[in-house]
Amino acid sequence: MNFETAGYQLLPVLPEMVLAVGAMVLLMIGAYRGQQTTSLITGLAVCLLVLTGLLELWLPAGRLTTFGGSFIVDDFARFLKILALIGSAATLILSVEFLADASRRIFEYAILVLLSTLGMMVLISAGDLIMLYLGLELMSLALYVVAASNRDNAKSTEAGLKYFVLGALSSGMLLYGASLVYGFTGTVGFAGIAAAATTGSLGIVFGLVFLLAGLCFKVSAVPFHMWTPDVYEGAPTPVTAFFASAPKVAALAVFTRVVLTAFPGILSQWQQIVVFVSIASMLLGSFAAIGQNNIKRLIAYSSIGHMGFALVGLAAGTAEGAQGVLIYIAIYVAMILGSFAVILTMKRNGQHVENISDFAGLSRTNPVLAFFFAMLLFSLAGIPPLAGFFAKFYVFVAAIKAGLFTLAVIGVLASVVGAFYYLNIIKVMYFDEPLSQLDPMRVELRMVLAVAGLFIIFFFVYPGPLVSVASAAARSLF
Repeated sequence: MNFETAGYQLLPVLPEMVLAVGAMVLLMIGAYRGQQTTSLITGLAVCLLVLTGLLELWLPAGRLTTFGGSFIVDDFARFLKILALIGSAATLILSVEFLADASRRIFEYAILVLLSTLGMMVLISAGDLIMLYLGLELMSLALYVVAASNRDNAKSTEAGLKYFVLGALSSGMLLYGASLVYGFTGTVGFAGIAAAATTGSLGIVFGLVFLLAGLCFKVSAVPFHMWTPDVYEGAPTPVTAFFASAPKVAALAVFTRVVLTAFPGILSQWQQIVVFVSIASMLLGSFAAIGQNNIKRLIAYSSIGHMGFALVGLAAGTAEGAQGVLIYIAIYVAMILGSFAVILTMKRNGQHVENISDFAGLSRTNPVLAFFFAMLLFSLAGIPPLAGFFAKFYVFVAAIKAGLFTLAVIGVLASVVGAFYYLNIIKVMYFDEPLSQLDPMRVELRMVLAVAGLFIIFFFVYPGPLVSVASAAARSLF
C-alpha cells in the first residue's frame, strides 16, 4: 500500500486519532506532574474536544469509509459526533467546581471523559458489529470508573458498582445477540446483514432481540432502566450530567443506525420491539417521576421518558422518523445541560442541596435563575413555543405519517402526565415561601445555562439550520 492510499485510509479516523493521542499525552502530563495539574488538564481536555470537533467538520463532505467498511463517516455520524463532543465539553466545564475541591483533585477524571468520548465517536461511526462492540466497551468502561470517581462517598462507589454489574450483563446480552446474527447471516457488516436478513428467520429475530436489549440498556429504556435512578442519584452531579447527555447521543445513534441500515428488510419485526420499548419508557418515565423528592432521581426518570419519546420517531422506520430522532436528541442535550447547570448552582453555605423542596421561593431570591430553570422545565414538558415542543412535534408527526396512531396518542398522553412533575417544581419556585439565599453562581455555570437557555427559548425564531442539518443526516442512512 503506498503512502497516499494509507493516508486516505486513515483520513476518516483522523479526529479519533487526535483525540486518542491527546488523551494519552494528558495522561503522561498528569502522571509526571501529579494532582496539581487537574485544572490544567481539564482546560486542555476541553480544548482537545473543540479541536476534535473542528477536525470532524474539516473532513471531506460525503460518505467516507475505512477498515473494510467497518468505520463510516457520513452526515449522520458527523451530526451526532459534534453533538457528543458538545455534551462532553460542557460536562467538563460543569465539573470545574467539583474538581477544584482539594479532596477531589483527580486529573484522571478529564482523561476518562476523553476516552469515553472516543468510544462514543467510534460507536457512532460503527459499520459492523465488531466496531460497534469496541466503541460501546471503550465508552462504557470509562463511564464505570467516572461513576465512582468520588471515592470518599459510599453512594458514588455504590453507583459505580451497580452500573458496572448491570453494564456487564447488558454487554453479554448484546454479544450473544451479535453472535446469533453473525451465525444466521454469515457476516458482521451492517450492509451484509441487510442483504441476508430479508426473510426474518427465527434465529435472526432472536439475535435482533438480544442486540436491541443491550442497546436499550445504554439508552436506559424500559425494561432495562433499573440502573438509572440509583446511578444518577449516587454519582457526583457533574458525572450525572455527563451520563444524561453525551452517552445518550452515542447510544441512540447506534440504535438508529443498526435498525435502519442492518435490518431494513425486517422492519415489521423490530418495529414491534421499538414500539413496546417506547410506550413502556414514556409511561414509566411519566408516572414514576411523580413521587420523587430528589431532583437527580426525578431527572433520571425524566430521561427514561425522553428516550421513549425519541424512540417514537425511530419506530416509524422512515427518513422523517430518523430526522425527528436527531432533532429530539439535539434539543434534549441542550435542555439537560442547562438543567444540570441549575442543579449544580443549588448550594447553601458551601453544601449542595438536591431536594425539590430546596427550590422553594427561588423566584424571589434569584429571579433570573428561576426564570431560566422554569423555561427549561416548560421545554422538557413540551410546552410551545419552546424547543421541547418542536422536539416532540417532529417525532409524533413521523409516527402519524407511518400509521402509528396509537403510539402517537399514548405519547401525547404521557407528555401531559409528565408535565405535572415539571410544573410542580415551577410551583415550588414561584409560590412557596423562600428559603435562605443560595451561594453565588459560578461563571462557568452561568455560561452553560445562558447558552442552553437562550437556545431553548429562541429556537422557534429560526429552527431552519438544525432541521435542515438533521434532515441531511437522516437521509444519509437511506
